[in-house]
Amino acid sequence: MTAAVDAPPREGMTWIPPGRFRMGSEDFYPEERPVRAVDVEGFWIDTHPVTVAAFRRFVRATGHVTTAEQAPEPDAYPDADPALLVPGSLVFRPTGGPVPLDDYKRWWAYVPGACWQRPEGQGSDTYTRARHPVVHVTPADATAYAAWAGATLPTEAEWEYAARGGLDGAAFAWGDDDDPGRANRWVGEFPWRGHRGTSPVGTYPPNGFGLFDVTGNVWEWTSDAFDAAATPSCHGGADEPEGIPRQVIKGGSHLCAPSYCLRYRPAARQGETVDTSTSHIGFRCTLRPAR
Repeated sequence: MTAAVDAPPREGMTWIPPGRFRMGSEDFYPEERPVRAVDVEGFWIDTHPVTVAAFRRFVRATGHVTTAEQAPEPDAYPDADPALLVPGSLVFRPTGGPVPLDDYKRWWAYVPGACWQRPEGQGSDTYTRARHPVVHVTPADATAYAAWAGATLPTEAEWEYAARGGLDGAAFAWGDDDDPGRANRWVGEFPWRGHRGTSPVGTYPPNGFGLFDVTGNVWEWTSDAFDAAATPSCHGGADEPEGIPRQVIKGGSHLCAPSYCLRYRPAARQGETVDTSTSHIGFRCTLRPAR
């Protein structure tokens, strides 16, 4: 199919025309290589990540309980501290000053009670963040929402093609030169001094396809599996349990800093375990026209 239907299948979606693009990059991280030509059929995609308000409507309609709101299975984490085998999620906590950047555990912590409606754990809430991207969701949560909305998660190729906004081969979603005013990414000295936190969707300028927050703000789940031999996420490492599949996340987040994680780019990719939720991963949905 080469043309869009007359109107979006649901509010807040944008038509991405079919085309060919160069996927990946040779200039940054190994897992982005090699650059290859990819053909993508036309599809609809959310103009911005799914918000807290939209996810709340889904939960109220379905009674969905997110992964973060369920206790982890002890058998899957035989070496874990029993005190941490309770509902919760990974939360970023800034350090008190400069630290070596080779140990993510200095600024990430598993916080009991943290979930989509309590992003920092007990005592926090999302009542003033209705227009912020929902976070603390796993692929299971994102897929359940998408099914309820009559949609799916994008493939990695669809996501990257849409995020490029027609700028084939450009380093960033807006061109080849970095610009801190174009995306919600870390500005300052990571991980202790500088800008941090999600922003309302649409705060920063859209890309060439009219999509907001395709880089920065929150990482976004895709439907593609991640090669286990490739580089894991910036908040996970070799000490994570073996045997848990990974899925590709794209786009970087508000915690991406040029000095540490220069991944607020369309080609950037990481692998995240499917049971992991964090305070900087969300998602958006796609819908492919019926054949």
